Order: sequence, then C-alpha cells, then structure tokens
Amino acid sequence: MGFGGGFNYFAGMRRHIHNARDLLLPVIDFFYPPFRKFMGLQTFRYAASGGINTALGFVVFYISFKFIFREVPVDLGFYTFEAHSAALLLSFCVCFTFGFFLMKYVVFSDSKMKGRVQLFRYFMLYVFNLGLNYVFLRLFVESLHIYPTFAQVITTVIIVLFSYVAQRNFTFRIRNTEDEITG
Repeated sequence: MGFGGGFNYFAGMRRHIHNARDLLLPVIDFFYPPFRKFMGLQTFRYAASGGINTALGFVVFYISFKFIFREVPVDLGFYTFEAHSAALLLSFCVCFTFGFFLMKYVVFSDSKMKGRVQLFRYFMLYVFNLGLNYVFLRLFVESLHIYPTFAQVITTVIIVLFSYVAQRNFTFRIRNTEDEITG
C-alpha cells in the first residue's frame, strides 16, 4: 500500500468518526432542553458523554469479570491478575478510547489543539483521575467510615467536577487571541 492508500484509509476513518459524531450529537442534544436553565450546552454534553462512558465502563467491567475472565485469576506467565483487576484494566482501555472520542469530537470539538497533544493530555488526566479515585475512596471508606458505594458516588462527583475544569482548560483548551499574541 503506497502513500495514497494510507491517506485514503485515514480520510475514510475521519469520515466514520464524523458520521458517528453527527449521529450522536442530535441524540444527546435532544435531551438538553429541560437542563437549559441549569447548565450550558457544552456542560450538558460533557455530563451526558461522561454518563455514557461511565455506564459503558460498568458494562465492560461486569461482562469481562463474569464472562471473559470467569471470575478466575488471569495468569500471563510473568504476572497474575485477579479477575476484578483484569476486568478493571479492560474497562480502562475501552473507556479511555471511547471517552477520548466523546470528549474530542462531541464535547470539545471546537478545540484546535493537535490530536496527539490532546490524547497525551487526556491520558495524563485519566491516569491522574484514577489515582484520585483511589485516594478519595480509601480516605472516605477507611478514615471517614463512609459506606463504599456512597463513597464512590461522592468520589465520582468530585472527580467529574475536577475533570471538567481540567479538560476544558488543559486537555482540550481553546486558544483565544490573547494566548496567540503572548504565547
């Protein structure tokens, strides 16, 4: 395959991505009117996309834990994962990929930052949020003695708020004219 074949592949891929975006946006935006008084459209898209991605994560975790890994440890020869850890890793990979697509093409589509920079920053933030989740969950459960499910809900709310601000101002930042003049 020459250069032209590779170019056609990426052009086709870009077309599929935009088709998926064009299919998903009207569905999300359809549910926006009742929330218009409480939040802007971008914030709603962020909440909806995050909710979709979180639900996908739970589904992937459950299916992989119960049916792919069958609740038994996964021995790779050099390391053995508990089934729940392997399911978390698979869920992380799926949700990282799908979440990046949603953030880049549905929520923050007006960002002109290079895709590879966005991807790297999204990965850094995703891993940071995973660490934050772990720390807050341990703090709430072990130190404050909050029931784990409720603690995870509180943790999720904190991380979602932090993540929205970080993604808007760091991962998918939109440069304004002042940034272009000074930076």
